[in-house]
Amino acid sequence: MSVNNDEKYARLPAPEAQPMAGRSVNNQGEPRSYKKLLAGLFLILVFYSGWQLGNSGKTIRVGGLTLLESHRENAPREADWNILWRTIEIINEKYVNRPADLKKILEGAVQGAVSSLADPYSTFLPPQEAQDFANELKGNIEGIGAEIGIKHQRLTVITPLDESPAIRAGVRGGDYIFKVDGEDTTGLTVEQAVGKIRGPAGSKVTLSILHLEDTKPVEIVITRAKIEIKSVTAEIKEINGKKIGYLKLRRFSDDTSDGVRKAVSDFLAKGAKGVVLDVRNNPGGYLDSGVEVASFWVKDGQTVLIQKFGDAREDKIMAEGQSRLNGVPTVVLINGGSASASEIVAGALNDHNLGKLVGEKTFGKGSVQELIDIDGSAQLKLTIAKWLTPDGHDLNKDGLEPDIKIEMTEEDFQNDRDPQLDKALEELTK
Repeated sequence: MSVNNDEKYARLPAPEAQPMAGRSVNNQGEPRSYKKLLAGLFLILVFYSGWQLGNSGKTIRVGGLTLLESHRENAPREADWNILWRTIEIINEKYVNRPADLKKILEGAVQGAVSSLADPYSTFLPPQEAQDFANELKGNIEGIGAEIGIKHQRLTVITPLDESPAIRAGVRGGDYIFKVDGEDTTGLTVEQAVGKIRGPAGSKVTLSILHLEDTKPVEIVITRAKIEIKSVTAEIKEINGKKIGYLKLRRFSDDTSDGVRKAVSDFLAKGAKGVVLDVRNNPGGYLDSGVEVASFWVKDGQTVLIQKFGDAREDKIMAEGQSRLNGVPTVVLINGGSASASEIVAGALNDHNLGKLVGEKTFGKGSVQELIDIDGSAQLKLTIAKWLTPDGHDLNKDGLEPDIKIEMTEEDFQNDRDPQLDKALEELTK
């Protein structure tokens, strides 16, 4: 999932697709990069740099795989690393089904280290999961088409994608997933759940789901499919002779800024008098993509978000570009599926009085994950900071409340009504 999302499109990892620092271009096509922060990674890196712990010079060999320990003096002294090293030795010497798979043991040790942080958004991605995550951010997925995350210690649907197998089967944002093919989801990480739900196009998966308005879970059988997702769709809506640009963002990925740029040019060329920015059910994605999108409204040099790190240091991330929509009346549509980078953009526009928020309270994911290559194939997704809106609002604690609260009911959904969009258009044409 991490969605993004974020999360956060035809895939399922964290809410996201979880936001992370990286290189990008601003809305003028010029390169921009965000500093990659490595603080707190020594514990993880030590496993992959020769197992620098235990008794100096010791090795364990199974088949063609060797674990080598060296540089004991460099190991952190807050813990007795011999415990881990000795455990691996005992497994290798006495386990009934010897030889043990040392590669799996190694990956399990790293996963355990990250899991001990008790942070649902920090996770170790073995090579296959890392590749799957990269495909997800590009929109190349086979699955049910839903973004999931952990909320209130439960596996939760952040958002089903438009026209996806999940939404056709009746899956809704906010649904709790209790079982996958009969297996209890309690204790699963987002990535583990994704691995169970995702599968080849044409295959089936059974989810035991509790809808928010229900008291008993229901079983839903979903046929997986190949889903290609565009992160941006746009159109001009004409209401009472007034043209309004409608911009829907499904995630924040590499192609989002270009898609928004083209839409903005089209809106302005056709004389749009207002813009609806729809980030409902958008789980997020890349942090820099979110900053680029906000920069179409927020003036160059003004704050888009504040990153707050574990050492109490705060960094302000500024808008860059011509802010071509600054001054154009804007309404931002939000709901419980709006998370991560979506909340950054909505919060920035709202704090700068550039956009009115309409809809329902957002998900509340205000943390930054950095995606770090470990050995060229595996990756670590680590929470490195919390983020605040320009006015200091803690997204992780509270999410964003709409200026105008409009709920989308089950009856609305069943009858293809969208009172939230109707209200946004009303606000821009009155």
